[in-house]
Amino acid sequence: MLGCLYAKKNFDLLLHASFAMKFSAQVGTQTINGDNIFPLLMRYQLLPQLLREVIVDQATVEFECTPEEQEIALKRFYDRYQLTSPEAQEAWATQQGLTAQEVVTIAVRPLKLEKFKVQTFGKNLESYFLKRKASLDQVIYSLIRTQDIGIAQELYFRLQDDQVAFADIARQHSLGPEAETGGMVGPVALETPHPTLAKILSISQPGQLWAPTKVGDWIIIVRLDKLIPAQLDEAISQRLMNELFNQWMQTQLQTVQLTQTE
Repeated sequence: MLGCLYAKKNFDLLLHASFAMKFSAQVGTQTINGDNIFPLLMRYQLLPQLLREVIVDQATVEFECTPEEQEIALKRFYDRYQLTSPEAQEAWATQQGLTAQEVVTIAVRPLKLEKFKVQTFGKNLESYFLKRKASLDQVIYSLIRTQDIGIAQELYFRLQDDQVAFADIARQHSLGPEAETGGMVGPVALETPHPTLAKILSISQPGQLWAPTKVGDWIIIVRLDKLIPAQLDEAISQRLMNELFNQWMQTQLQTVQLTQTE
């Protein structure tokens, strides 16, 4: 049974409103209508997505868009569907069973959602960034991996003695895709590598070479080449805002209750 469901009276209102006009669709020999849509949503695991959309609509209902914002949103919407002429736009709306105002409502929905995110989570963004920063920092590192501890030890000693370049040994001996790049990996966020490798990199100094270490099924030799500290720029802000929104959404979904009626 779904663990994320909606308050019954609100959900009943949703269903009644959705099918008040007695919409139906014929797919082969099957008719889809208000009598069977709910079981179908559950069968195809589409109910959680429907609930998410309803929750978004309720959360953003009080947010408004200016005429200029609506115009920009509508242009982006039409560009997305490659509806470049008024005739194509009208034909698409007719095909979807939508009025002109309903198309505008759909088009501005993402903008209203972004306004909701900024108002709701923007004030917590800096503190959340500081909490997440360690895993958002990026690293460039050099890696050799093998499954033979004896070979790993030999390669490590050769690297210690500076007999050959790390890149040359990686190309010749590393068994992973990093062999193609001379062992170089990155830049990648510290949350990307295996947790054991990420821990090693997080406490490394640039240029520090680590002795062979078992990570999963591999024996690795790793050297941190560069640490790139994360900054709260536009891209990171948007990513963290989305993370906070998704956490909030999961909390909302967990309050939803499904009631079976005869």
